[in-house]
Amino acid sequence: MIVNTLQVRKVEKKDEPILAGIIRAVFEEHDAPRKGTVYADPTTDHLFDLFDCNGAVLWVAVLKNEIVGCCGIYPTDGLPNQTAELVKFYLSPHARGLGVGKKLMELSIQSAKQLGYQELYLESMPAFSKAVKLYTQLGFKKLEKAMGNSGHTSCSIWMLLKLTDN
Repeated sequence: MIVNTLQVRKVEKKDEPILAGIIRAVFEEHDAPRKGTVYADPTTDHLFDLFDCNGAVLWVAVLKNEIVGCCGIYPTDGLPNQTAELVKFYLSPHARGLGVGKKLMELSIQSAKQLGYQELYLESMPAFSKAVKLYTQLGFKKLEKAMGNSGHTSCSIWMLLKLTDN
């Protein structure tokens, strides 16, 4: 159940170091690969700047006045027309199991539809099996290979959601 004090808002410049810390901490917590992932991606330290473009949005979850996670939509290079990538879905451990992640995902999917996308692609890895389970519950289907040019070569799970079916 979502705690009453949850707020979700768009990313702000001041959020960058906090979000980068959360993202990297999740990788460390799950002993996930750092090379070839968002962990080592230099844009992780500049999320406000990265999402300051057409067709993109990054939602930030704030619980009891503390930033606890994020999730967004990004027009990754190389994806088919009308397809965006669901990106930067990370939560602090104490924010999990409260519905925060589901709220961020649902808002991101809604945003993708409002931005005119017809498909939503994502990349993940076995270390994040709980997130992959949520993706499946929300209708994402596994793919055989990667789409687009994210540069995240250590990801081995690729999924797609057709937004016109939802």
